[in-house]
Amino acid sequence: MPEGMNEKGKGVLTQEGLKRLQAQLEYFVSVRRNEIADQIAVARGFGDLSENAEYDEAKKEQAKLEEEINRLENTIRNAVVLSDEDITTDRVNVGTVVQVQNCDSGDVVEYAIVGAQEAAPYENRISNESPVGAALIGAETGQVLQVAVPAGILTIKVLSIGKQA
Repeated sequence: MPEGMNEKGKGVLTQEGLKRLQAQLEYFVSVRRNEIADQIAVARGFGDLSENAEYDEAKKEQAKLEEEINRLENTIRNAVVLSDEDITTDRVNVGTVVQVQNCDSGDVVEYAIVGAQEAAPYENRISNESPVGAALIGAETGQVLQVAVPAGILTIKVLSIGKQA
């Protein structure tokens, strides 16, 4: 980790996560803005703007898009991007892949630990700020952890730690 970097802090991104956010921003700026501008132009043709539901809806969508563009720009500008050299596998950290075993069921799951902006729980990409992700940060291979989750207390054992591909 670079000196002074807090791996639990907001704005931590992997290189892959940064590329995804940049691609999303590019799509919003170059494609969605134009689509919404076209919707507004068409809605204007429907007549009186004070009673024009299509125009109102297009303007609301435009405001949401601009808000999302601003959020993405700020996230990208303020992100701490982890390089491959920053990621070590002696302990669980953002940028690592950790294989854990549920001590109660015996089930084995592999999680990629990522920054909050990259989290995709259904793809087993969990945030360093989620209950399980936060508990895993700093753990070593072989360590047993108890994690408070909505369903109760989860006891997991760290089987292995590796780098994300």
